[in-house]
Amino acid sequence: MGAPPPLRLAVRRAPVREPGGSGSAIEVELSLTVPSDLALVEEAVDLVARHCLTGALSPRRVRFNLRTALAEALGNAIIHGNREDVTRAVQIRAELKTAEIRVHITDEGAGFRPSDLPDPTMTSYRDSPAGRGLFLMAALVDHVAFNERGNSVCLTLRRE
Repeated sequence: MGAPPPLRLAVRRAPVREPGGSGSAIEVELSLTVPSDLALVEEAVDLVARHCLTGALSPRRVRFNLRTALAEALGNAIIHGNREDVTRAVQIRAELKTAEIRVHITDEGAGFRPSDLPDPTMTSYRDSPAGRGLFLMAALVDHVAFNERGNSVCLTLRRE
């Protein structure tokens, strides 16, 4: 059994009218399917982040905030959502807009309720690993939102 095939990032560019604007801006949508293999997290994060460097965010926010939050979300999706089942995959879709970047990470798992996780800053949970990833993501991006099922997270970073 050799190395997994390389990941393929799909890039779609579409001119869109900005609300109230007279011209058009280029909106870019990236999509990537990642097999549930933790060895692919770094490659997937590199592919997405590299294309986000030309967008609205500062390179520092992309290189650190976006990469770290995306790696955490992708790792959570593979481990907790898909239970590292190699027959399942995680979908990443990034929307690069003039004023923000939104990255959606969706697994094939049953989902969960984020409100069920303990607050990792409480003294009684400081030694527990549960909830630290979500806490970290929320600290690094401007907004974190989950779908109703709890198997998809949207990370939003806005222009500074």
